[in-house]
Amino acid sequence: MIQPLLTTIVFTVIFGGLAGLTTADVEGDYKIPGFLFYMAGNICWSYFSGTLSSTSSTFLSNAGIMGKVYYPRLVSPIATAFSHLISFGIQFLMFAGFWIFFAIKGGTSLSLTPMLLFIPLIIIQMMLLSVGFGIIVSSVTTKYRDLQMLVGFGLSLWQYATPIAYGLTLISSSHSFGKYLFIYELNPMTPIVTTFRYAVFGFGVFDLPCYLISWAFTIVVFMIGLILFSKIERTFMDTI
Repeated sequence: MIQPLLTTIVFTVIFGGLAGLTTADVEGDYKIPGFLFYMAGNICWSYFSGTLSSTSSTFLSNAGIMGKVYYPRLVSPIATAFSHLISFGIQFLMFAGFWIFFAIKGGTSLSLTPMLLFIPLIIIQMMLLSVGFGIIVSSVTTKYRDLQMLVGFGLSLWQYATPIAYGLTLISSSHSFGKYLFIYELNPMTPIVTTFRYAVFGFGVFDLPCYLISWAFTIVVFMIGLILFSKIERTFMDTI
């Protein structure tokens, strides 16, 4: 609870207050509290990055038990994904509490819509995408361990390439980057975050083609991860 809450406060003060970055995913006359905007993105990113980071060290961190006891190796990354899902659930309940507070307070455009039904689908997609990338990294780092050090740095860059600290209109309305919006939306986490915000706020962006492309990318990454994982698990003890 503390990490996404503190991150949300920092984003609200730095990006929303001092930098004055937009918190709008779409142009329009509506009002979404900046605090809720940042929290929605942060709890999604917290689950994705936490699962990917933990899964990326599956072979290295479990080498001891994997070398002594046989069990389906895929259990380890799946268990990691579900353990982080518990944290996500707690954080989502905290977010729901703030959502109710701002809704009762009034002066916002918050509303409940059928888009809420997308939330389980979004969670499943984040799980598959993070586990897919995680086991790809884990499979590669059994031989090239130094790559493990790049995971945190890569996730930090990826976070700022995703509309979490700012709204999507920052890109779409930019004279320099607006024409590259479609390329920007090829980032699989972009449709996930914007769709999640649309679901919980009742207003925003839901680009179905980009969302479907994101799902296709997720499935491909997950399948590649499974293939690499199945090959590496047979010989990883010799490498480690």
